Amino acid sequence: MTQEEYQPSDFAGKLAKTFLKNPLTLVLGISLFAIGYLALILMPREENPQMVVSGSTVIVALPGASAKEIEKIIVKPLERKLKEVKGVEHIYGMAMDNVGVVNAAFFIGEKKEDSNLKVYDKIMQNADMFPKGAMKPIIKPLDIDVDIPIVSIAFFSNSMAMTKTELYDKVKEIQHHINGLNNVAVTEVKGGHKHQFNIEVDINKLSGYNLSMGQIMQAVESLAYNVPATKNRTKDNKIVILGVKNAIEDAKDIGNIIVAQYMGSPIYLNQVAKVTNAYDIQNFKSASIAQKEGEKFSKFKDQVTLTVSKLQGTNAVIIADEVKKELERYKSNLKKSGISFVITRNDGERADEAVNELVKHLVISIIIIAVLLIFVLGWRESLIVTFTVPAILAITLFVAYLSGQTINRITLFAFLLSLGLLVDAAIIVIENIHRHYHSVESAHESNEDLMVKATDEIGAPTNIATLAIIMTMVPMAFVGGMMGQFMKPIPANVPVALIASLFVAYIFTPYLALRLLKRPDHSKGGH
Repeated sequence: MTQEEYQPSDFAGKLAKTFLKNPLTLVLGISLFAIGYLALILMPREENPQMVVSGSTVIVALPGASAKEIEKIIVKPLERKLKEVKGVEHIYGMAMDNVGVVNAAFFIGEKKEDSNLKVYDKIMQNADMFPKGAMKPIIKPLDIDVDIPIVSIAFFSNSMAMTKTELYDKVKEIQHHINGLNNVAVTEVKGGHKHQFNIEVDINKLSGYNLSMGQIMQAVESLAYNVPATKNRTKDNKIVILGVKNAIEDAKDIGNIIVAQYMGSPIYLNQVAKVTNAYDIQNFKSASIAQKEGEKFSKFKDQVTLTVSKLQGTNAVIIADEVKKELERYKSNLKKSGISFVITRNDGERADEAVNELVKHLVISIIIIAVLLIFVLGWRESLIVTFTVPAILAITLFVAYLSGQTINRITLFAFLLSLGLLVDAAIIVIENIHRHYHSVESAHESNEDLMVKATDEIGAPTNIATLAIIMTMVPMAFVGGMMGQFMKPIPANVPVALIASLFVAYIFTPYLALRLLKRPDHSKGGH
């Protein structure tokens, strides 16, 4: 009489029965490892998780107004109007002589594009609230992804003969090329000095000629323009182009500007002022760098810093590497000019190290789990459970990649947090299979039926236990503010990993157990 085949009642047993002898199970296992590896390689890596932080700064200038006037007629009316914008959490106003600044901070999680558009619309709809003489409002949105650089490079000159503007010009040239790299959002040059004509007026000479500073300014501004070219056609159909170029090209041209007339004679600018072609002397911002040589630091040198920011959701590692390659192209030319550079910040390198460190710790954790199970169940059972960990992580990584997540410190923490929970289902399944294999009461049952029966028996309690753990993670998804945004990868990844652990345990544990475990012969008194 043929024994009836065991019919599972829980979906755990049904999965085990479906995949137990299915030739596609092996293909599925290999595919899981493949997509997991691809996700690990392709997922963007960065140090911190992506956070949606919205805000706008509105700047309104009113030349000649005092700080008190600015507060009364610009800052306070602007604060009232911005408070009407939906989603605004905080408003900070600041009044200074000639200008008012109002910052609007939105609730964490508000969409940046929508928030910026709301502020722009509100300002444009109420443009008539500003007093006569006020300049057009400047609206600058906050972008946390762009405002925080991932790479910073400090350039400094080893030559005493190099001027401040020459170093700045060299860095600006490099900036232009780095800004053209893929996924680079913004590059900024800080600490440098730009070219500038400086006019240092001698007050004594000015009063001697009975002139004012306003006359000097008007005289210079009147010539600092290019006259646009005009095109005309002659009778014989020829084109004639007329234009006047900028009258100011060097310091000598500025010095020859006529600022006034005295007793019928022209007064030139060089008679009352010293004109030089130098750098922006009004810029007092500077940065210095010193290198450690042995136990001592070398002399501080002026430096120019180039910062690089990336687009949201892109790989900081790849972008940082591309920047380093681009810098290597200029290394020889910079050396000839006496310029050196050092990378002072590299978030891509730190993110890559963090991911590699995770993989290392995951391998160590898997080995520890395998060793423990060898002593408890046996090396074959240990091998089966060990296989499930990378399979579960592969599914979790792939789902995270499809949902547009990045690998960062919180994502890694989520994986490490769930690591101890991932093997629970597989251990429960393999332990029940082991028990049935060594039970005399099950001696009459076939290996296939035992696999399905053992998996089916623990299905319901394992499902409930896993669901209970998932439910403890759900409230974390509703945490608001900065903390909610920062910890978002945990409720997004841990439940996925736990659900994946059930499927892997119910599909692959019985499949591998059927092929690897050896059943004792109870007819000869085996245990």
